[in-house]
Amino acid sequence: MVNPRLKIVWDRNALDHFKEILNFLEKQSHQAPKIVKSAIIARLNLIKINPLICELDKLKNSPNKEFRAFVVFSYRVTYQIKTDAKEIRILRIKHTSQEPLGY
Repeated sequence: MVNPRLKIVWDRNALDHFKEILNFLEKQSHQAPKIVKSAIIARLNLIKINPLICELDKLKNSPNKEFRAFVVFSYRVTYQIKTDAKEIRILRIKHTSQEPLGY
């Protein structure tokens, strides 16, 4: 049985951080934000089809199979699979050098 695609929903803070990252990269290069954005969006499109494709979020203090993460160009994206709501909620996006020890 094929799983229906889940909807991607961005947490407001995660979306704001993503915009800040892209604005910062724009100051460095005109191509960098486009490359980073398209790579992250491409990965999210894969996750819509198979949300379990990424590893469990190892920074989560209480491991939970709903919380997963991936890294693209040193940016770590954390998401939660909300099967009942048929959505994937993007919770955080940060440069890997800025990650907290846990949450």
